[in-house]
Amino acid sequence: MEYIPFEELGDDFADAVSAANFPESVLRYRNTRAAKSIGIDHLSDAEWVNHFGKFTPLPDNMRTPLAIRYHGHQFRSYNPDIGDGRGFLFAQVRDDQGRLLDLGTKGSGQTPFSRFGDGRLTLKGGVREVLATEMLEASGVYTSKTLSLIETGEELQRNDEPSPTRSSVMVRLSHSHIRFGAFQRLAFLEEGENLEKLIRYVRKYYHDDIPDGDITELAPRVLERIVERTASMVASWMAAGFVHGVMNTDNMNVTGETFDFGPYRFLPTSDPKFTAAYFDEYGLYAFGRQPSAALWNLQQLAGTFAQLAELDPLTEALRTFETHYQTALRDHSFFQLGLTPTELDQDLSFLEQLFGWMTQTQMPWHGFFFDWFGGALSASRAMQSPRAEFYSDAAFAPVRDMIETYTPSKPDRLNHAYFARPSPETLLIDEIEAIWSPIASDDDWSLFHAKLDGIAQKRKALLGEQG
Repeated sequence: MEYIPFEELGDDFADAVSAANFPESVLRYRNTRAAKSIGIDHLSDAEWVNHFGKFTPLPDNMRTPLAIRYHGHQFRSYNPDIGDGRGFLFAQVRDDQGRLLDLGTKGSGQTPFSRFGDGRLTLKGGVREVLATEMLEASGVYTSKTLSLIETGEELQRNDEPSPTRSSVMVRLSHSHIRFGAFQRLAFLEEGENLEKLIRYVRKYYHDDIPDGDITELAPRVLERIVERTASMVASWMAAGFVHGVMNTDNMNVTGETFDFGPYRFLPTSDPKFTAAYFDEYGLYAFGRQPSAALWNLQQLAGTFAQLAELDPLTEALRTFETHYQTALRDHSFFQLGLTPTELDQDLSFLEQLFGWMTQTQMPWHGFFFDWFGGALSASRAMQSPRAEFYSDAAFAPVRDMIETYTPSKPDRLNHAYFARPSPETLLIDEIEAIWSPIASDDDWSLFHAKLDGIAQKRKALLGEQG
């Protein structure tokens, strides 16, 4: 068996578990692109189901799944009674870039951390995550990939959707599943030696360009890198109009990947108060609060590192958040617009004016970025779009003037068939419900596949992919 990096941490970080024995295994989705990146695209559907529905170990990989231990702040309340309650680390692999990646599950059965939960995932929840990760990737957001979705034949009882409902098991492909909450647990238990071990592991496998050294100097360097990655992640959400929904510390990881977002939403129109989770009664994780929520989570992570390092360098690392965030917001927003940024202050001033106008007019979020992709090159196209009335208003004139001063970054992208459409590909809540309805009633997956095809068209247009 090949060496498995996570296992070098030892027995204090996870518990060996077994997958549930499901009555059925019906393959509903396999991510061919992601599979190719880790060299498993050759698997037949039967082999795929054997590994990702029945969890027979991959060759030369982990023999036993591991449920990772962690704590976390959930809506700002500390909870020491959580961990991988319906998932586990199934395998670690290298991708075609040589990066270490995790295969983690959701809905694979009960673990020591399940408490009163059944350890399962609804099929609807799995469908929602497939759609979300595909749309996020297509929007240039650094995200986990949904590798596999298999229907498992059980009927689940849930309070927040009609029951009984169909069940599934999902496999994610992520750069890392190590959550802020893993550090919080070690700090809570005052396991300083293990805390240092985890920080060194993170440096070695995810931020290996950081020089190794004494932990008092290493911990602030690792923290700053996590600050930078987290700031970029949240900025990409803001540019893409994405609302995570549940930004608890156990849903944030050390590589700045979007994952574990639960009741997510994409904005219909610009609204800083827009929330994704029906149970977020006070709007703690509303769209406009996502940057401050991310910083709060980073502050909790820094608090755990304070057991090993001086406070001042940790505080300095946290202070870099705003600079990283502002730069990333500019970069991600200009990516969405297909424009070349110039000077940071000027670009941020433009974005402030743009977002203010979008909020005031309730301009469809994704419609605007679609209509004006490439700036002045799309002026004629925008004025003929279904949203043209927004651009005829006098209040838009100064925004348009500023847009047209910028140089298109990828003018060739406008030749893609995607931009010949009248409207962009979107993933609003009503669309998701419309996709799910025929699956639930008639096992009709045609709208699901049509949506994936539309998202793929967007991905190829924005990211310049061929085929």
